[in-house]
Amino acid sequence: MPPCGLIICDTMASLQRCPEQGWTLLQLLLVASFSQAEELLCRQRGDPENPQLLKDGDIMMGGIFTFHSNWKNRREDYIDKPSPLECTSLNFRGIQFAQAMRFAVEEINNSTDLLPTISLGYKIYDTCGSIARGVRAALALANGNEVTSAPSNTPCVRPAQVLAIMGEQSSSPCMAIATVIGPFHIPMISHFATCACLSDKTKYPSFLRTIPSDYYQSRALALLVKHFGWTWVGAIKTNDDYGINGMAIFTETAQQLGVCLEYSVSVFRTDPPEKIQKIIDIIKASTSKVIVAFLSHMDMDVLIPVFTHHNITGYQWLGSESWIFDSQTAKLDRHHILDGAIGLSIPKAHVSGMREFILDMKPLNSTNTDFFTEFYESFFSCKFNQSKSSSSGNQRECTGHEDLTGVHNSFTDMSLMPIFYNVYKGVYAVAHALHRVLGCNETCNNKVQPDPFTILQHTRKIHFKTKEGDEVYFNEDGDPAAKYEIINWQPTEHGVVDFVTVGLYDASLPSDKQLNLNNKSLIFAQNSKLVPVSVCSEMCHPGTRKVLHKGKPVCCFDCIRCAEGEINNVTGPVIIHQSSLMAFLRPAPVHPMSWSRRIVEDPTKPLHPTSTGHMRAFQPASLQDSVTCVQCHPEFWSNERRDACVKKEIEFLSYEEIMGALLTAASLFGTFTTAFVALIFFMHRKSPIVRANNSELSFLLLFSLTLCFLCSLSFIGQPSEWSCMLRHTAFGITFVLCISCILGKTMVVLMAFRATLPGSNMMKWFGPTQQRLSVLAFTLIQIVICIIWLTSSPPFPLKNFQELKDKIILECALGSAVGYWAVLGYIGILAILCFILAFLARKLPDNFNEAKFITFSMLIFCAVWITFIPAYVSSPGKFSVAVEIFAILASSFGLLFCIFIPKCYIILLKPEKNTKKNMMGKMIPNSF
Repeated sequence: MPPCGLIICDTMASLQRCPEQGWTLLQLLLVASFSQAEELLCRQRGDPENPQLLKDGDIMMGGIFTFHSNWKNRREDYIDKPSPLECTSLNFRGIQFAQAMRFAVEEINNSTDLLPTISLGYKIYDTCGSIARGVRAALALANGNEVTSAPSNTPCVRPAQVLAIMGEQSSSPCMAIATVIGPFHIPMISHFATCACLSDKTKYPSFLRTIPSDYYQSRALALLVKHFGWTWVGAIKTNDDYGINGMAIFTETAQQLGVCLEYSVSVFRTDPPEKIQKIIDIIKASTSKVIVAFLSHMDMDVLIPVFTHHNITGYQWLGSESWIFDSQTAKLDRHHILDGAIGLSIPKAHVSGMREFILDMKPLNSTNTDFFTEFYESFFSCKFNQSKSSSSGNQRECTGHEDLTGVHNSFTDMSLMPIFYNVYKGVYAVAHALHRVLGCNETCNNKVQPDPFTILQHTRKIHFKTKEGDEVYFNEDGDPAAKYEIINWQPTEHGVVDFVTVGLYDASLPSDKQLNLNNKSLIFAQNSKLVPVSVCSEMCHPGTRKVLHKGKPVCCFDCIRCAEGEINNVTGPVIIHQSSLMAFLRPAPVHPMSWSRRIVEDPTKPLHPTSTGHMRAFQPASLQDSVTCVQCHPEFWSNERRDACVKKEIEFLSYEEIMGALLTAASLFGTFTTAFVALIFFMHRKSPIVRANNSELSFLLLFSLTLCFLCSLSFIGQPSEWSCMLRHTAFGITFVLCISCILGKTMVVLMAFRATLPGSNMMKWFGPTQQRLSVLAFTLIQIVICIIWLTSSPPFPLKNFQELKDKIILECALGSAVGYWAVLGYIGILAILCFILAFLARKLPDNFNEAKFITFSMLIFCAVWITFIPAYVSSPGKFSVAVEIFAILASSFGLLFCIFIPKCYIILLKPEKNTKKNMMGKMIPNSF
């Protein structure tokens, strides 16, 4: 019945032209409309969609396949109703898939174990590769084409015509169809749609598949690229959901693994030649030698002749499962530009009896005569009833008894048996779900009316084994377990490509065991057994680091040498900050559907702790080819090649080296010299010159000088806790004792001069007892200072890493700088006081005035220690210790020679002057 609006418009026009006939027509139409109001017709709007293959049964299943790969373009004038789509280019693969479904249905119907007393039927539609036609077919399967009547108060609602739909083979049509039938909860099981997006149950709640998701295939391809060391690759993808989503996962995974894409181009089989030419130009201008092709087999079939024409050779191809194990694609590659290609394929399968059933396409024995006739005529290039056909031309006549097995083409090629097996498993999954729902044992409960939602729930939970022994089940995303064979295109002697299995990928295994590859059996591009090199920049050698090129991918870089103290390709302990450590840790896993998130696998091995401290030391497996060099542990230093941390040389002033030996010899020489002088004085202790110069203080001074020479030895050798405390305290106390003796001798000289004046009794206040007490008092003050220093913050041994970069300086830290400078300051105060007093007594009228020699000795002493300070501060490492020892020895020798050598000279060489008369003689003092 036409719409009411059209009726009114037509009636009004008739009234204007001929009023009498118009009113009569209007009355007739009103009567007809009221008579039909008692009955409501339920029918599908638009032209009915008829299946290409049909078989009745108790329970119907739907099938949507691509029997034709193209259609004729038509011009729409929007005046007449569009004519039905006219399909062209018979697609033998789609027919093979439909035959696999028919085989599974027939096998189930003949089985007494699965669905006994229940027969399965099917309605199989052809989409011609059109997404719109696929959606129409899905709606036809859901609604049916029959016209039914119902009472006017009953809505046009009835159960779905099919309980499950098998197909489609491409991702984009599946997405459209699954979106439409999803609200009806009709299970849709695809055998070849691999887009990871279809695992999203919020968008496609009723979609299932018997082929793994591209989430795993894309990751496996990225791992293959990383395995062969290719960091600079190109990419070609099909410009549909399959190619775009698959390449997106590959790109993200590759970036996680340090692989860069030089280019990524999209192509579709209907693209104009200009766009194809741009892709050719990009490939020719590129520097990468590896091309990852995430293409459908139809797009690859279009590109192969173009690549051959433009001589695109010498490239290593990595392919997705859609084309890599397609024998027809291999046959198209007549010039072998794809030889050595590597890719993933569905594991090989064999189903007994399926090959014979697929090839049993006799149109005379089939109820689907039209479809089988078209196939038969296309397959044998013949025509039925040639005499009745005016357009048959020179085609021979078909008999209907020709043997298909004698012809070798894409239909008789069974290389896609793994995909046929996927169709087979999908039909059996629905059958097992029906078996549960109907409570089948020896018979099935025919009173139960299953609905698609119940079938969907049970299909998701099925777990069974096929007659070939393979397990069939679906995970929470409706996907099967992800297992792939890695195949390699290897040319044979006859010029035919052989698909050789060279490895396996199993996503269910631990991450480090998922990829198992046999490199020895691989053939690469141009029949080479050597792995091709495809990098933007050569890998940095040990001892260098990457410097990225500005504005270019991270795979393009220069290599510069690591700085001193830093290495690459670690072979010794290194220091890694907490922030840097996170880059080496393995990230947490994510849900497989989260393909837009970060990929979980990181092939870099975790670090293992080797020491502790405020910064932890780690030993990574390798840091070679990294963008940063790693700093060695403070006790280690980089070698000349900057590829290993070696133990730093430990530096301290030792007895074995020349400088230490010379200083030791000087110290011992001073000790023996002082002892020799003491021996001379002791042997001549009763001589006037010894007695006149306060023999008791002289012997005490010689003793203290001996200790000064010996204390310098504590500065030589490896510092320890006791040696550090001993060297500074012994130095401070012995020098104070020495200066105190000299100060006492100086005061004795001054007091003796004052005592010669009339009425002076000053010597009784500074006699021998007072001299001893003064020396003891001055020394006790230094002892107290040292005790306070040692108890509060004593010196301690220290490893100095800052002074020299490539050496460790073992030295004694002062502990408390105040204590150290207090010791030196006290010595300086006594030395200055002694120098002043000696200077005042230099012109006393004695024949042998000792004050002059004390003045010279104090002058040397002060000069040495004043120059010591800047020399000590500026000297590096062990030289600062040598400077301190030199100052001790120089000042000690100065005191020894200036005070005692003149006396020894008189005692040994001028004994005639060693008389009391000579000592008491009055002489005019020399000027000074």
